[in-house]
Amino acid sequence: MARFFPNLTTSLQSFIKEQSMFFVATAGAETSINLSPKGMDSFRILDEKTVFWLNYTGSGNETSAHLLENTRMTIMFCSFGPKPLILRLYGQAREIGIQDRDWEEWIQHFPTDNGARQIFIVGLERVQTSCGYAVPEMELKHQRTRLLDWSEQKGPEGIAQYWEDKNRTSIDGKPTKYGKEQ
Repeated sequence: MARFFPNLTTSLQSFIKEQSMFFVATAGAETSINLSPKGMDSFRILDEKTVFWLNYTGSGNETSAHLLENTRMTIMFCSFGPKPLILRLYGQAREIGIQDRDWEEWIQHFPTDNGARQIFIVGLERVQTSCGYAVPEMELKHQRTRLLDWSEQKGPEGIAQYWEDKNRTSIDGKPTKYGKEQ
């Protein structure tokens, strides 16, 4: 049965810290809904009403495009361990890119900025848990390093060119923060 909370309790914060991955969902006003898995030690809790996560360079940049139209974001954590639980965080998000003046303040919370593209800060409006009884129990083998290796090989100039070539618009042709005039 679903339970709702006004913020992240201490036990829910502990649950988040135990998870190896999470999922992020966003949508623009008239766009495809984007749902993406995230990993690589990229999630942080600022306080009981604020979370933030590091987004690495990827093939798309949907979240950035969506937030220009609609700042709603849903984040889901799901236990694949012996104790089933699903946790959803609903809130309003804002983006900080590497070109923004407060980037250095936020990136210091993460172990690497290799391949980092932006940080999303989410002010939580509602927190929900549900049972997760139908979710399979699985074991984590390891976190992949392929993206970090790819980013290292490309270097900062190669990453910047990749953003220019591949991350200026969404799959629906909407501009991202990188597609807007700076």
